[in-house]
Amino acid sequence: MIKQQVCFLGIGGIGMSALAQYFVQQGHDVFGYDRIASEITDKLSQIGATVHHHDSVESIPEACTDKSKTTVVYTPAMPKDSPQFGFFKSTGFDIFKRSEVLGELSKEIHCLAVGGTHGKTTTSSILAHLLRESGKKITAFLGGISTNFGSNFISDGTEHMVVEADEFDRSFLKLHPDLLCITSMDADHLDVYQNGKKLEESYKAFASLVSNPNDRWIKDGLEVSGLSFGTASKSDVRVQNIKTENGHYIFDFYSTDQILRNLQFGLPGAHNLMNATVAIAMALSVGCDPNSIAKALQSFKGVDRRFSIRMKKPCVLIDDYAHHPTEIDQMAQSVQEFYPSSKKTIAVFQPHLFSRTRDFCDGFAESLSQFDHTLLLDIYPARELPIPGVTSQSIRDSMRGSAEIVSKNQLLEKVVDACADVVVFMGAGDIADEVQPIVEHLKRKSYVG
Repeated sequence: MIKQQVCFLGIGGIGMSALAQYFVQQGHDVFGYDRIASEITDKLSQIGATVHHHDSVESIPEACTDKSKTTVVYTPAMPKDSPQFGFFKSTGFDIFKRSEVLGELSKEIHCLAVGGTHGKTTTSSILAHLLRESGKKITAFLGGISTNFGSNFISDGTEHMVVEADEFDRSFLKLHPDLLCITSMDADHLDVYQNGKKLEESYKAFASLVSNPNDRWIKDGLEVSGLSFGTASKSDVRVQNIKTENGHYIFDFYSTDQILRNLQFGLPGAHNLMNATVAIAMALSVGCDPNSIAKALQSFKGVDRRFSIRMKKPCVLIDDYAHHPTEIDQMAQSVQEFYPSSKKTIAVFQPHLFSRTRDFCDGFAESLSQFDHTLLLDIYPARELPIPGVTSQSIRDSMRGSAEIVSKNQLLEKVVDACADVVVFMGAGDIADEVQPIVEHLKRKSYVG
């Protein structure tokens, strides 16, 4: 399927870059295009990939113009009118979606797939960490940069594969999992699915890829057959006796045949506790030692841009990938839980996609209204063209809380003037690029929250 030369269109994406790293490691000649130069593309260049940033036929490396030696892998986020994509398609190259390639790899290795509209990146990262620290030889394709690994790709061996199962474009249906979990099924990607019911149908199809219900773990309340996990006493896998001490959860884990007591876990938020719960269950199912799991869980440091605390003084500044109302709700709840004495908390939010803003406008407005004040950036379009009448102002107009529209150029001044105790940056676009300059400014300035 894969030839000696592999050309990635959209190589800087988090999922694509992990796959590119894999093929570099396997000895392939890796080339790629991405619109924006980033730390990810810089790292790929450092390990031997050839990366360019101009979407033109002329920019295609000469080595990649030989279709007898080249396989093209693309992300669905590539614009349909991309000159490079058009060239490869019209001239008869072997072209595959990322999901198709990942699906072929999952045939070859015992695969643990983590699905869910929310939580899959953190859960797959916890699971990979538990397996690795328990001595399992794993290959992992993650949807974020694991703080413990400093990467979105792990390659220690082929005993198990951990993979984030992406529901966008129904990509997860290309996988061949041996075990799987589903952390949530909230409506999302309605530009693909049209409605929540069709999304649920796809998740049920994903679950059916594993025939034995005892090899599927399903969050409480979801209408998919399998082992349930949650906090209810009737759950097949559950956590109980939950308490917080010194910024950590301490809890007991129960399954049908295992009890692990006084586990410690440092990520804030009840949703992250659920992510840890199912990761523990899956790790136990492949023979990880309970003592190793307990030790590994305590040492898990999180995932970049998942409640990432960028500074603590003079104010707490948090950077998070939240781009759906449910995720914003979870962020607000976590802030309230871990910073209950905060007198003022502001949100900085960059909506992601015109279609998502249109579909969840009221939900965004309601979720953001939980903060004392919200700074709204313009919509990050990603792969989409503008939709008439859909703007960040649409969210502002529906909010009951305090909010204003700001440009990136205004952001620093607005954050400083807010004098908040906690500042939360949220979004799946390029909002993270704005965080570090603000952190550096606040550290220099005598700023008292």
